[in-house]
Amino acid sequence: MNTTDRTPADLLRSALAADPGRPLVTFYDDATGERIELSVTTFANWVAKTANLLQGDLGAEPGDRLALLLPAHWQSAVWLIACASVGVTVEVGGDPADADLVVSGPDTLEEARACSGERVALALRPLGGRFPQPPAGFADYAVEVPGQGDQFAPFVPVDPEGAALRVGGRALSYVQLVDRARADAAERGLSGGSRVLSGLGFDTWEGLSAGLFAPLAAGGSAVLCRHLDQLSEAALATRAESERVTHTA
Repeated sequence: MNTTDRTPADLLRSALAADPGRPLVTFYDDATGERIELSVTTFANWVAKTANLLQGDLGAEPGDRLALLLPAHWQSAVWLIACASVGVTVEVGGDPADADLVVSGPDTLEEARACSGERVALALRPLGGRFPQPPAGFADYAVEVPGQGDQFAPFVPVDPEGAALRVGGRALSYVQLVDRARADAAERGLSGGSRVLSGLGFDTWEGLSAGLFAPLAAGGSAVLCRHLDQLSEAALATRAESERVTHTA
C-alpha cells in the first residue's frame, strides 16, 4: 500500500490502483449458507454508492456521529469505509439517542428508533436483499443505494486528524486508524496476497482490524465469517483450503 495513505478511503483508492480485480472481502453466513465475494472494484462501487447516499440523501457532514448497529458483515465493512470517505465518525454499537444518524440491522430496530436523526435499516439478507416490508421510520438501504452514483467526491476534504472510529472504548482518528491497521498487519505478518479468515465480531478493534482494516492496509483480503460456530472443524479446514487462507483470527 502507498505509505502516504492517511485514511481508510486512501487505502481503498490505493488498492484500486494496484489490483482492482482481486478479491477484497469474501463473506460467509453459516446460518443461511450465503457466500459472496467482492473484488476491490465491486467493494469500492458499493462504498461510492453508500457514501453518496450518506452525503447526499442523508445530509451527513464531516464530524457527524453515526451509530453503527450491525454485526460483522460485508455491508458493515462497506459502511465503515463509506463513512471514512465522507468524514463521518462511526460509533460501533453506539447509543442511537446520542448519534446524528443510525444504521441498524434487523435485530436492533427498536433500539435504533431512539435516534432523532436519519435512520437506515439493513435486512442483511443474502446478496444484499431488501426487507419484505420496510420498517416504519427507516430508509431501506437495499432500496435506496442502487440508484446512487458510482463515483464519489466529498463536498469537504476529509481531515486525517478527524475522529474516525469509536469501538470498545477506543477512539481513533483516521490517521491513527491507518497506522494501527498497518501495525497490526505487520504483527500478523500480512503482505500482498494474504488471506485472513476471521470469525471475530465487529464490536472490538481486534475484530475490525482482522476482518477489514489490516488486510486492506497490507494489500491482502479478508474471509469474513458470521455464525462460524455452526461450522464443524472439518468444514472449517475445508473452507480455509478452498479459500487459500494464509492467516486466521
